[in-house]
Amino acid sequence: MSVRPILRWPDPRLAQVCAPLGDAPAEALVAYLFDTMYAAPGRGLAAPQIGVLARVFVMDCGWKEGTKTPRACIDPEIVWTSDEVAVTGEGCLSIPGVTAEVTRPAAITLRYRTLTGETVEERLTGFEAICAQHEFDHLNGIVTFDRLTPKARAEAEAAYAP
Repeated sequence: MSVRPILRWPDPRLAQVCAPLGDAPAEALVAYLFDTMYAAPGRGLAAPQIGVLARVFVMDCGWKEGTKTPRACIDPEIVWTSDEVAVTGEGCLSIPGVTAEVTRPAAITLRYRTLTGETVEERLTGFEAICAQHEFDHLNGIVTFDRLTPKARAEAEAAYAP
């Protein structure tokens, strides 16, 4: 298993906008991301969280319940969001010990490239939609704290013990 250290907020790399991966090989990066995510144990992990500023994230929303559904998303785009929103308690491997109520679209359409180079477009709902948006935020230098009202952010930051 190849587990990488997970950067913790306020590491400045977590605030960087990532560059597209393009045609660069992704197999090793995706393997590191999955190994690190499962070991953490998390349900999603983005490349900048292990210090790689590339537009790649992985997620597996079902593995903790016994059904593995791993996705490696290379150069993802959110191409549609629902008007309906969901307010969900979100945790983050880069901000351990803090759960914050975040409002996001309840459904999205995510387009990404797979490791085989196939372009996939999926409609995600429920926790999968929330997880994908959370990881997508990391690719744009956005962490959970950035999605909160000033009061909620101050409370969440006060609860955080790096």
